[in-house]
Amino acid sequence: MTDSPLTFPLPASDLPYSDTFSCSGYCESCAREHGLPEGKSRAVALHILDEISSRGRIDLLQDEADADPRFSLDYLYSEARGQMFGVMTVVDAEGRERYIRAFSGQYNSIWNVPGWVPPIIDPEDFYDLTRSEERKIKSLGKEIARTSPDSPDFKRLKDKRKAMSRSLMGQIHRLFRLHNFRGESRLLPEAALAGKGIPTGTGECCAPKLLNHAACNNLHPTGITEFYIGRSNRSGSRKHGHFYPSCTEKCSLILGFMLCGL
Repeated sequence: MTDSPLTFPLPASDLPYSDTFSCSGYCESCAREHGLPEGKSRAVALHILDEISSRGRIDLLQDEADADPRFSLDYLYSEARGQMFGVMTVVDAEGRERYIRAFSGQYNSIWNVPGWVPPIIDPEDFYDLTRSEERKIKSLGKEIARTSPDSPDFKRLKDKRKAMSRSLMGQIHRLFRLHNFRGESRLLPEAALAGKGIPTGTGECCAPKLLNHAACNNLHPTGITEFYIGRSNRSGSRKHGHFYPSCTEKCSLILGFMLCGL
């Protein structure tokens, strides 16, 4: 059996192990917290961070002569600022230790980069949905700009735009089908913890991407580490080369379901 183009052998046979938990969430089905330790993934993440930094790009499967400038690290030091990356160690169907890797959201407006796990959603479905709806929302915004704030129509138009935006976000959330390790799958709104709002970007972070890919490809996760590359974010809460747990704002809503059965 050959390696998948998205799974890679560990960089060394003897790596340090950490039992620190940086990925967890409450599972309503089990009424308890599920978690995944770092395991050997911290050492793998340091290896990947060093490789990305030394090569100055994230398309690590390409030779220098064929490197795509869109995947240069320059993007992460521009106004776009930095981005989160993640590494997950897994055991494949043959019992071999491997790792997979992901970045949060899109990289320079690109969903898929060779060697990195794909997004949970189908990008074409996303574009088909948002193209038409965003045109309508932008057109309404122009109408609002032409309307006097004292006009009785002003509030009505603003409320209409807000409702359209909320509806679009709900439709985007339903593009995400999340899988867990009990063989279950749910749309994001059904997988998320009940009674809580779902923020924009939920399902696009590294941990959900990695867990979903593992669950769909018969890979058993053994560890996960997430780290930040690039210019610090505006709040200063993310710094280059630092490691962070899965976010509580978005990921904690769905990780309990996604980790279930592991």
